[in-house]
Amino acid sequence: MFNQYNLEEIRDRARASFIGMAIGDALGATVEFMTSSEIAAQYGTFRDIIGGGWLRLKPGQVTDDTEMALCIARAIVKNQGWSLEAVAGNFAAWLKSRPVDCGDTCRKGIRAYLLHGQLESPPNAWDAGNGAAMRLLPAALYSLPDDELLKKYVLEQARITHNNPVSDAACLCLGQLLHMALCGAEKSRLHRHVDGLVTRFPTFAFVPYRGLATGYVVDTMQTVFHWFFRGKDFEECLVGTVNQGGDADTTGAICGMLAGAYYGMESIPTRWIKKMDVKVIAEIEVMVEHLLSASPVWRPS
Repeated sequence: MFNQYNLEEIRDRARASFIGMAIGDALGATVEFMTSSEIAAQYGTFRDIIGGGWLRLKPGQVTDDTEMALCIARAIVKNQGWSLEAVAGNFAAWLKSRPVDCGDTCRKGIRAYLLHGQLESPPNAWDAGNGAAMRLLPAALYSLPDDELLKKYVLEQARITHNNPVSDAACLCLGQLLHMALCGAEKSRLHRHVDGLVTRFPTFAFVPYRGLATGYVVDTMQTVFHWFFRGKDFEECLVGTVNQGGDADTTGAICGMLAGAYYGMESIPTRWIKKMDVKVIAEIEVMVEHLLSASPVWRPS
């Protein structure tokens, strides 16, 4: 199934997915919490990495979306395997470092680990934010192409902070979409997979699109699905997503990882890559190589 040509293609798509996530994060952070009409009034169509926003970021600076994903990647690479304790420990060290931003549900779960060693938050009907979905990419890369490993890793990392069936459903669907896109599936197949999610959880229905892009994981995924399936290339998918406003760094990060996995590195505008934090991109390159080299895709049966 995975010959050398496919492996090189997967490596390219994986790099594009992680870099695309960081770009979506940095691009969207500028317009986070703005409405689409406010963005249009100020920028027309917003499409440049300029920093600023409510967090007053430097151009190309990333936020908690990319930083938490890197926490997971570092834990896997350092431990040469999956260790939930290592992931939680990296989250804790990150929180102690006073990051530029951290969502309330993530903060609550990480503090429970710090105070009580808790690795799984109790089920909570209100913990259906997008904080577990935004950071899952390393778990998807490390488990590729094993669906059972994907489910284990994605849900374990999610439930450190978010233990909610809607969050779980979004995370599993996104992880599976990433696996399919990384392995070259067409958009029609990805769309059918999302249709299956909507059948099981009708709340995720995104046609007609309601235009909501809040931190609620349903709104987040509806926005990502709408613009990813509507877009014709990486830039169109991502620009449409972040111009929706709302939780734009996270919708941008998730759309960036999915569109990157689908379109590959050639699709990512060079002007965006050049604007990114050089150290972040360099670490992403190293992490992708380590995550893939240890994944089942590199040792097919």
